[in-house]
Amino acid sequence: MKRTLLTRAGKIALLSAVLLGPVGCSDFLDEKAPSNLTPDNFYTIPDHAEAALAAVYTDMRFMGDGSGIFSSNWQLLEAPTGTSTTETAQNSDLNNLYGLVYDGNTQHVVNYWNGLYKVIAQANQLLAKVPAITPMPEAQKAKVLGEARFLRATAYFMAVRLWGDIPLITEPQTVESTNFLPDRAPQEEVYKLIVEDLIAAEAAGLPWTDVTGRVNLAAAKSQLARVYLTMAGFPLSKGASYYKLAADKAFEVITYANANPTAINLFSTYEDLHRESTENRLEHIFMLQYNTLVAANPMDNMYPNFKPVTFNGPSGTGSTVPTTAFYASYEPGDLRAKNQEGFFYTSYFTNGNGVPFELGAPYIFKHFNRTANGTSGTAGNRLNNLNVPQIRYAEVLLMYAEAQNELGAPTQAAYDAFKRIRDRAKLTTPALGTYTQASFREAVWRERWHELAYEQITWFDMVRLRKAYNETTNGFDNFVGHINKSSNQALQEKHLLFPLGKQEMLNNPNLKPQNPGYPGI
Repeated sequence: MKRTLLTRAGKIALLSAVLLGPVGCSDFLDEKAPSNLTPDNFYTIPDHAEAALAAVYTDMRFMGDGSGIFSSNWQLLEAPTGTSTTETAQNSDLNNLYGLVYDGNTQHVVNYWNGLYKVIAQANQLLAKVPAITPMPEAQKAKVLGEARFLRATAYFMAVRLWGDIPLITEPQTVESTNFLPDRAPQEEVYKLIVEDLIAAEAAGLPWTDVTGRVNLAAAKSQLARVYLTMAGFPLSKGASYYKLAADKAFEVITYANANPTAINLFSTYEDLHRESTENRLEHIFMLQYNTLVAANPMDNMYPNFKPVTFNGPSGTGSTVPTTAFYASYEPGDLRAKNQEGFFYTSYFTNGNGVPFELGAPYIFKHFNRTANGTSGTAGNRLNNLNVPQIRYAEVLLMYAEAQNELGAPTQAAYDAFKRIRDRAKLTTPALGTYTQASFREAVWRERWHELAYEQITWFDMVRLRKAYNETTNGFDNFVGHINKSSNQALQEKHLLFPLGKQEMLNNPNLKPQNPGYPGI
């Protein structure tokens, strides 16, 4: 697989460069026909570096690719959380995810592995070849390399949390490579590379924000805070020193935001979270970029249902819908649970713009694009160009509140960050003095579950905390033994990791053994 990726990198880059705007490819096209490109003759001018970087960005979109009928790859990180269920039964792999009986043949698992290692392979090729491009402005070169290291770190960060010990590949691979069939590296080594990559991205001269959607300094610092917060928890359990690193890094972003509130801030309304005009701005620190000319928004299995509320009429999906228990767990008066104003909708307009239509149940509104699907009196344009959020400022505030609290007790600054999330939701927050460290910890966790739901974050919280939100008690259960409301099945120890794909293990015997609790080969 990796050899194919390397020899086709130039052609993929040319196609993907559309999303990042013009990179001056005329010279490139004059030099070599695409069919004759190789890694050695492609990386010769700055435009090649930009095109290759565009290819890495493009490959990050694998998370939105299809995974069988009525299903997408991102559902790997939603179905097992218990916060959603499904109204369709056509996709057995998706049903196995909801039922917690997935294995190494589950398509979503296979697709995630292939997708992440494709990103890593493309980034490795760029990082190996771009330094030698001459002439190339040093500032431009540093920026390209920094963005690539952020994207490689992001891919490895996902992979290590999904599978634990994984192959650690940092150089381009060919069939002649000594580690063409690599062993799995300990998680500690993988995290070491992730931190190194993100620190390098921080130092690459990136702007604090970037409305074009490219990696920026705020994204690098926010991702580093995420990594430190994860390392503080399970499975590495590095504790207080890493909670401090997470708090300090998140606070750097908060400090900048406080001084530059028109650059980084919370949106004033939840509608702005899924409005095309606000993409890559303010609260959206980093997003996956979508445009129907190249790739349309991939969340069409997230918000539709079998009711005639989009321009298509009944969509025939309903593959990801909130459980009644999770929807009901929001506090009374929480704006996030209010119809069409928060993260859910219980009514919409027939065929997108007609008479009101009661749905009879809550559905996910967080990724609903009114411009594409229509709204009252206005027909949709049927072009879903909405980006998919990856890092929001709301999460930065909650990371800071959680990490700072773990250093002893809730401080005023931690409380203020936490309260900002609740203020926007129109909730009353008890005074700082009413919280203990333990009660504030769970209060912040609850906000994470309710604020960050359906953004492929909750599952990773469950794994690093070894806890799961209990919608009935409003408290937190131990991960192992928690009953998912979507399936009435208990989480087991094995679910802390996903299985490795069966075919990948057949291709590379050095990946053995399979993760505990799953069938081997």
